[in-house]
Amino acid sequence: MKELRIRTLAAVFVVAGVLSWAGARLWSSVGTLPKVPLAAPIALALIAVVLMATALSLRARLKAQRERRPGAKGVDPLMAARAVVFGQASALVAALVAGMYGGTGVFLLESLDIPTRRDQAIYAGFSVLAGIAVIAAAFFLERVCKLPDDDEHNDGTAPVS
Repeated sequence: MKELRIRTLAAVFVVAGVLSWAGARLWSSVGTLPKVPLAAPIALALIAVVLMATALSLRARLKAQRERRPGAKGVDPLMAARAVVFGQASALVAALVAGMYGGTGVFLLESLDIPTRRDQAIYAGFSVLAGIAVIAAAFFLERVCKLPDDDEHNDGTAPVS
């Protein structure tokens, strides 16, 4: 399984942000801009909490298993792989959504004197922050589930050339 790359997530964020900013400008010139829902940052924050709780639970179970504590529950490798895939998918979606709301928020910065637009810009800003939290939690989950390097074939000496 490939690891998450910050460059990929940053590229998704930037492309979505630029397209969203351009779309917001176009949409505003034709009519009214769609609203940024208050539920957007809340949903992203909940996903970040779920990812972080999963990571902390797996980390505790793996630590107990490594220390061979009596009654320690092992971690099913398939379950850990599913958790990592969920984290990676969440990070990609969060980068896309955060970029989308970030672009809209940048457009809304032009009209902060209008109370409804100011509220929309605040919701967009919180959505970006919550998206970053999802990405951070996904990286942490991936780090927790990463297998240690295989040192069975390496006895600590440098290979002889």
